[in-house]
Amino acid sequence: MADQAFLTAKIERGFDRLDANGNGVLTEDDHVEMGRRVALALGHPENSPETRRIIDAYTSIWREVHLPFVPDGGEGIPKDQFVASTRTLAEDPEAARASLGRLAETYLRIADIDQDGLIGPSEFLAFQRGHFPAFSEDDAAEAFSRLDADGDGVLSAGEFTNAIVEFWTSPDPEAPGNWWMGRPSFAQA
Repeated sequence: MADQAFLTAKIERGFDRLDANGNGVLTEDDHVEMGRRVALALGHPENSPETRRIIDAYTSIWREVHLPFVPDGGEGIPKDQFVASTRTLAEDPEAARASLGRLAETYLRIADIDQDGLIGPSEFLAFQRGHFPAFSEDDAAEAFSRLDADGDGVLSAGEFTNAIVEFWTSPDPEAPGNWWMGRPSFAQA
C-alpha cells in the first residue's frame, strides 16, 4: 500500500537528520560536519588523509547532488524545497536509481572499512552513527536485519543501494529501505 503522506514524513525526517547544525537549511557546512563525524566514527584520526578523503567525498555530494538546487543567492536548500525535490524522485524511478545509486556508491566506498565490497554489522553501525550520533547498537542491529534481504549477515552493494533508494523514494510503509535511518516511526516492536 502506497502512502504519499508517509513518504513526505520520511523525507522530512531524513532532512532533519542530515541538517547537522539544525538550522533548517542543508548546506555545505552540514556535509563537512557529516563527513567529519563519519570519519571519526569509522576510527580515522581527525587530521588524517582518510578523514580528508571522506570529507572531500561529502563535499562532492554537496556540489554534485545538492548545490544545483540551491536557490539563487541562497546558501543552502531549505527543508520544504528539499522535500519537494526529493519527492519528485519517487515519480521517476530511473532518475532516482541513477542519482541515488551514485550517492550509494560514494557511501559504500566510505562505509566499507575493510574494502571487501560488503558492509558488515559493525561497519554499518559505525557509518550510520557518524550520520546519526544517537544511532544505538540496538537500532543498528534491527535496521541491519531488515536491510539484509538475503539474511547472509552482510549488506551487498545491491542491498546497500536498494536501502538508500527505497528510503528516499518508496511510499510503501512496508519497504525494507525505510529502516535505513533506524526504526521508522510507524514500526512496532
